[in-house]
Amino acid sequence: MLRFGEFLTKAGRSSPYFFNAGSFSDGARLGRIADFYAQTLLDSGVEFDMLFGPAYKGITLASATAVALAGKGRNVPFAFNRKEAKDHGEGGTIVGAGLQGRVVIVDDVISAGTSVRESVDIIRAAGATPCAVLIALDRMERSGKDSALSAHSAVQEVSQTYGMPVISIGNLDDLLDYISAAGADAQLVQYKNAVAAYRQRYGVMQVSAQHIE
Repeated sequence: MLRFGEFLTKAGRSSPYFFNAGSFSDGARLGRIADFYAQTLLDSGVEFDMLFGPAYKGITLASATAVALAGKGRNVPFAFNRKEAKDHGEGGTIVGAGLQGRVVIVDDVISAGTSVRESVDIIRAAGATPCAVLIALDRMERSGKDSALSAHSAVQEVSQTYGMPVISIGNLDDLLDYISAAGADAQLVQYKNAVAAYRQRYGVMQVSAQHIE
């Protein structure tokens, strides 16, 4: 879930907020976020045949989203990968349905794009087509080092590199709107200023993922 404070990102930046999908650790919370994933994907209009969850967080998210989609009348298969190949039983690195058709990659956020790149390679190696990435939060944050920031976010770079949309449940603008709606809460006002300053320093100016209202 969303937390405020001071957190070190993978890029080595001190961020005033942190989205932790690992906090969806009970049935009610996981079911709620899965419903958002499923509805956001359906509302996007993207044509898809199945879901893929990259290890590790993507495993739970893709599985739960498949359950939520089935509850909305769209029953699709899903699969996920192991970090290490299994040398007994069925073997291999892929668990679940065989990868085929148009595959949506389900994850929490995109930081450096490493997980997406690995997922795309796995999906293409199986003869299937990665058609979209579905994430919870688009940080709308420029990639690169402070001394050489890219003009694009990691999300934009993924979309441009692989020629497919990145769909987000929410983004940084939504986060700022949420904090603003808190009214006179002094603590949240403090967070708003910190998040706004972070946005000013690292943010891209336009929405970088396909965002469904």
